[in-house]
Amino acid sequence: MADPYPQQCSQWLDWYNQQYGSPQKDPAAVPRLTRAIADYLGWMKSVNYTAASQHLHRTQLELFLNFVKNQHLHWQQIFSVNTREHFKNTSGLRTTAAVNALSRYLVEKGQIKMPLPQHPSSRKLAGIFEEYLQFRQDSRQTNVRQLNPIRRVLSALCDYFNQHDITPARLRIEQLDAFMAEFCQSFLPGTCRNYRTIVRGFLTYLYQQRGILKKDLAPLLIGAAQFAKAKPPKFLRPHEVKQLFESLSVTSAKDLRTYVMVHLAYTLGLRPCEICRITLDDIAFKKAQVNVEDRKNKQPLTLPIPEQTLKAIVAYMVGGRPNSQERHLILSFHAPYGPIVPGLVGRYIQEAMHKASLSSTPYWLRHSYAQHLLSSGASIYEIKQMLGHRHIESSRKYLHIHTDLMREVILDEPL
Repeated sequence: MADPYPQQCSQWLDWYNQQYGSPQKDPAAVPRLTRAIADYLGWMKSVNYTAASQHLHRTQLELFLNFVKNQHLHWQQIFSVNTREHFKNTSGLRTTAAVNALSRYLVEKGQIKMPLPQHPSSRKLAGIFEEYLQFRQDSRQTNVRQLNPIRRVLSALCDYFNQHDITPARLRIEQLDAFMAEFCQSFLPGTCRNYRTIVRGFLTYLYQQRGILKKDLAPLLIGAAQFAKAKPPKFLRPHEVKQLFESLSVTSAKDLRTYVMVHLAYTLGLRPCEICRITLDDIAFKKAQVNVEDRKNKQPLTLPIPEQTLKAIVAYMVGGRPNSQERHLILSFHAPYGPIVPGLVGRYIQEAMHKASLSSTPYWLRHSYAQHLLSSGASIYEIKQMLGHRHIESSRKYLHIHTDLMREVILDEPL
């Protein structure tokens, strides 16, 4: 059977020539794209993307490179919406995330002028779907960047409803499961979890806010069972902690903000989402305490602030925090100087760790905090409370760290 791929590429080229005229061949375009892809994949590895993500991006970009080799395109024409859409149609891919990410990388490197838009069709959704997006903006204070993935998932769900003649009022969990299986088939498990969370939020809105659903379907929307990993959480050794803090700079406002984030993550074991939610009203400077209200386990907790962390907060407030009426502690440096999202907190901490030549993630600081609690004699129940875990099983895994340390010291066995 003949391979339809070259024929499809030829058809696309004929269409392109009709629309834009016959382009002149750019002999440097393919070699340049080949180098760009190699550089981008090397960058992904250097910033510790997961092996699965690297593999998915490599596979998609190899397909894209083969597609471009069959065309006569100039360098700038490679990264156009038309080229991307016809590559998507020809390859049969459901997403071009790797191509989009490559374009953003090349913009940062100054090799192309504009990145490919992630959402070329931000069309207005039908009825209840658009109303939910407006609800998120109005009552949940969801910013534009957070709305993008929500809109993407709801757009697919809206199309699925129309395709199968489904109305929200008569929605069944079996239909939702079928949609998630179809929509998420090309995504990693972590991305699928995020998309399920988005759909659950929409279902809760239909049930609680609008009364459209007679039963709350959100708790019924679950993914495949995830089995716990045998590996214990990773953490920093004392010399690595020293290495991290000695590498931190305090010469600019951004440096001071990162300095505070690292202190809060390491000395209080806070998650990025908890760090970005701390307000000035939560901090009792005279008592050296912080009240962490919005925790994952829904149980507020007052934690003592170590002296160095308190000094870091004061230094940031005096020399780095923008002058704003906003009460959140950690603010952006762009007007109107609002709170930043958890992803940025993790990103800035990650950059600080890479600068210190540590192949680690922000959560290593949280795990290091748990290790210090264990070493100081705290019980597993105290650790559960301090870390804000919902279940004791989440905290129990940190006992493996303590056992491994004992083996390393007593038996001279490496971790």
